[in-house]
Amino acid sequence: MKKTVPIKKIKAYARKKTIDLSENTIHRKNKFTLFLNNVSDVTLFVVDVFKNTFSRGFEFKEFLHQCFQIGNKSLPLISITGVIIGLVLTIQSRPVLVNFGAVTMLPGMVAISIIREMGPVITALICAGKIGSSMGAELGSMRVTEQIDAMEVSSTNPVKFLVVPRILAATLMIPLLTIYADALGILGSWGGANIKGDVSFVLFISQAFGNVEFMDFIPAVIKSFFFGAVIGFVGCYKGFNAGRGTESVGIAANSAVVMASLLVIIVDLIAVQITDLL
Repeated sequence: MKKTVPIKKIKAYARKKTIDLSENTIHRKNKFTLFLNNVSDVTLFVVDVFKNTFSRGFEFKEFLHQCFQIGNKSLPLISITGVIIGLVLTIQSRPVLVNFGAVTMLPGMVAISIIREMGPVITALICAGKIGSSMGAELGSMRVTEQIDAMEVSSTNPVKFLVVPRILAATLMIPLLTIYADALGILGSWGGANIKGDVSFVLFISQAFGNVEFMDFIPAVIKSFFFGAVIGFVGCYKGFNAGRGTESVGIAANSAVVMASLLVIIVDLIAVQITDLL
């Protein structure tokens, strides 16, 4: 004979499923609401930055100071990285080209690889780690210690004084650092070519730039400006909107590095697709 399930058990089971479904719906609703709030905060921050960028009273001294902090203090790290990029790329590529009897193509191949992709992207990623974390930590600590609140109370616009100079400095200096890294990368490639060979510097440079065209250089420089703007925006946004506790400074710096690095890769993907259509 078939056993019947008591009505009380059915009602309890239905009540439990209803509660679970309600909690799941509320959780998803809260996540979606948080996402919309973040999107609106980012949009308002970007609009505020653009509005203050083109308004009167630009902080030129602060802009020069940030250019020095971003550009000059990043030179040692960028120098080492640029030389190593060219050296490693040459050492790894030379055996393959020797097998095909195309060693003379090595300078041009390395130069195009560095100028088009390796130089801009690796420089931007290094700057995302160094500059993005610095901006996030600096502005985050100012938010925690209520210095930004004090500026707002004293009728000083913190976006104009703190955010705009940093973003513009990053936008300007990262392309310059990219060109510098490209030059050192080609120099490191010449050093790598002379490890197992003997190529004069003049011959190597003529072979390298003999294959580089105008359209290899310009798109790489243009996307470097976008890399700098993205790093500046993310670093300043994360630091400017940090929480009140001291722990939030580390969170702002860490999230600035992660988000800036991810956006650099996404911007590079979009730039490559656009360049391929031209």
